[in-house]
Amino acid sequence: MTFATADLCDAHVDVVKVCQTPFRSFGQVAAFHGPIRTLSVLDDNALVRQTLERPGQGAVLVVNGGGSLKRALVGDNLARLAIANGWAGIVVHGAIRDRAVIDAMDVGVKALGTIPLRADRDAIGEIDIPTAFGGVIFTPGDWLYADADGLIVAPRRLHD
Repeated sequence: MTFATADLCDAHVDVVKVCQTPFRSFGQVAAFHGPIRTLSVLDDNALVRQTLERPGQGAVLVVNGGGSLKRALVGDNLARLAIANGWAGIVVHGAIRDRAVIDAMDVGVKALGTIPLRADRDAIGEIDIPTAFGGVIFTPGDWLYADADGLIVAPRRLHD
């Protein structure tokens, strides 16, 4: 079923939280939704890889990179893992790389921007804990909806 975040905001004004961070869209999937899984990392993407190597089961991976644009947390190889393992999409509060390749892939990625420098790989960070940016707390199990208008979060699925 298709959705529009604007319509969901209008219909569920009492439960929807709107992320105020202006994300850029990458990949061929312009809109995606699913239950939230979270990571909090800083310039390190080893946990991102480990998570995307597992079945996504239609979840959205929210990676809180602290808004850092120093190193890319997702590139084309990790985007391929997301597709292969059934992730609905990826939100990166930070940077990605390999934009031209990702833009040609059947994947939905929202990020702050791009940088060619790869991330560290020390596996430092936190997995599946509430994390916040853009005025929203992203809690594992809540639902995220992303489209051209932005990101919204709700404590439950909002449509069939």
